[in-house]
Parts: sequence; structure tokens; C-alpha cells
Amino acid sequence: MGTITIVFSMSVLVVVLGLVGSDPDPLQDYCVADTKKATRENFYCNGVPCINPEHVDTSHFATSALSKPGKIGKVFGFNVTLATIFNLPGMNTQGLTMARIDIGANSLVSPHSHPRASEVAILLKGSLLVGFINTSNHLFTQNLRPGDCFVFPKGLIHFLYNTDSKVQALVVSGLSSQNPGLQMASPVAFATAPTMPDEISEKFFQSNDQDVTRIRTNLDG
Repeated sequence: MGTITIVFSMSVLVVVLGLVGSDPDPLQDYCVADTKKATRENFYCNGVPCINPEHVDTSHFATSALSKPGKIGKVFGFNVTLATIFNLPGMNTQGLTMARIDIGANSLVSPHSHPRASEVAILLKGSLLVGFINTSNHLFTQNLRPGDCFVFPKGLIHFLYNTDSKVQALVVSGLSSQNPGLQMASPVAFATAPTMPDEISEKFFQSNDQDVTRIRTNLDG
């Protein structure tokens, strides 16, 4: 019975690791997403169901989703517009996500990570200070000018800061996963649902309850 249990457990582990690993290689030339089934409520692995290949046309591989700037947010002053399978069905199973990032003058894309993807960012307009932190807490930073590229390694916390006080910055990024994931450092600490217990936040940040309340209020703004 013990051997059977171990074999069964190993089989389950193999299946689970297959589900949470990097995006698998596609098994066909393309798998254009059936967007009628590609809802965010569906569970899927390696993309969503494909439409009949006989119904594929050029429009499935093109989008203008990144052609226009998005509305800049109030808290940190940036907007991210994504090209995903929902507006570019031909990306399905290709292990890619594209992003347009508009960053207001003197504004910050706050520290965050993508647990399932590396990211390459190219600055098209403005000036940026970018950086990431490795698992030894070493900070790597670089000032970018238009045309410069920078790589953020998979899973590591990184940021983009527009150092120009007048000009809005424009960045285009490519991420190495169809579902890269996103964790913003400040909401993870202060804007969870349900709320992190105050005593945990206070001890973690060596702060008091007034500080924690003020930060949560600002993030909700």
C-alpha cells in the first residue's frame, strides 16, 4: 500500500508541476484562441481552445490595441495596455504577452514582479530610471533614453520611474508568458483582501497603526 501511495503521489506531483511550469511549446503552427470560450473564469493550461484552423485569417494575428495611450492612473501615474489572446487571438499558445506602458511625468510604475515571465522593455519616448532587485537584495539600475532596452529577470521585483518632470514616457514591453502574472509590492503589503492583520503590518514595517491606516487610505485613492 505504501508503494502504491508513493507512486500515486509522484504522478500527481508530475501533473501539478506540468500545470505550474513555464509555458509549454505549441504542438501546431498556431492555435488561434476561441475568444467565446476564453473567459477569465475558465481554467486552462497552455492557452485556451483553438478555433477550427480552416477559419483562421490574417486578422487573428494583428491588433491595434497598443496604438493609443491609456488613461493615466491617479495613485502612481501610469497605465498599462495589454495585447493578449483577448484582443490578439493568434498569440494563443505562443508564450507571449505584449504591453504598452504610459508613464506620467515624474511618475512611477511601482515595484512589482511577474512570477511566470521575464520581461524586455524598450523605451520609445521620454527618459526612465529602471531597476530590479535580485534575491541577494542587490539593486541593478539603469537610466534609459529612447531606443534603449532593459531586461527584467523572471520573478524578480522591478520598477520603472519617469525622471522627466514634464514629458510623459512611453514603453513597450514583451513578456515571456501568455499569463505572466502580476504582484505589486505595495498592495501585497497593504491592500490585500481580506486585510492583513494590523499587528503583522506594524511588526513587519516597524510602524504604528496610524502609518498603516494612512498608507491603506492612499492606496485606495
